[in-house]
Amino acid sequence: MLKQDVYKQINDFAPYNTAEKWDCSGWIVDNSKKSVEKVMLCLTVTDDIVEQAEKSGCDLILSHHPLFFVPLKYKDINILCAHTNLDKAIGGTTDTLIEKLGLSEYQEAIPSIFETEADEFVRYVNLEKTLNINDFIKLLHFISPNLRYVNNNGVKTIKKIAFCAGSGSEFINDAYLKSADAYVTGDMKFHTALESPIVVFDIGHFESEILILDVFKKLLPKIYFEVADEKSPFIYHG
Repeated sequence: MLKQDVYKQINDFAPYNTAEKWDCSGWIVDNSKKSVEKVMLCLTVTDDIVEQAEKSGCDLILSHHPLFFVPLKYKDINILCAHTNLDKAIGGTTDTLIEKLGLSEYQEAIPSIFETEADEFVRYVNLEKTLNINDFIKLLHFISPNLRYVNNNGVKTIKKIAFCAGSGSEFINDAYLKSADAYVTGDMKFHTALESPIVVFDIGHFESEILILDVFKKLLPKIYFEVADEKSPFIYHG
């Protein structure tokens, strides 16, 4: 397969022209090697991931997170990234998170017109009936056993839940204004937690997005791939 065919498969699913202007989605390294026989799938490109790809005989690395600085030692392997375009895409990172939690049937339709930036990234699930907050925590534990949460108002039950995989705490107020009882994301900061008007579950950046590798697999059915051995950089002591 040509590497441009891999690009096209991703672009057809999550058009690169929808990526944020500041984002580096697309070719991180585009060298002279045109054909691809094996792809390394990963969330984040690191020295270790590049070494894994080289040892596995991969011709290309497909990642979710971009690189804003590319070390010279990476120049020998093609690296393609799908970041904010994949976050926005139907069936992308946040939709995959909702699907893994078994909540897709309750997901609200994605609006055809986006009124705010949050509308592009945040998804909403509206349950048929209220759910005890402790039961929802048990559900989230299947994705992230080390989640933390904020409940400034002592909420006991929730029904409408907003989701944004990765780092989405900037959209908490948007979720609140759309009547969400709770919000699931990652990378929540201390002062953001203090000021949150709704329940916020921080399941971790890595944990909320690593699921997208299953989507990469489906998009590349005609090529061999290797899934990188990677984990969250955080060490949790229980």
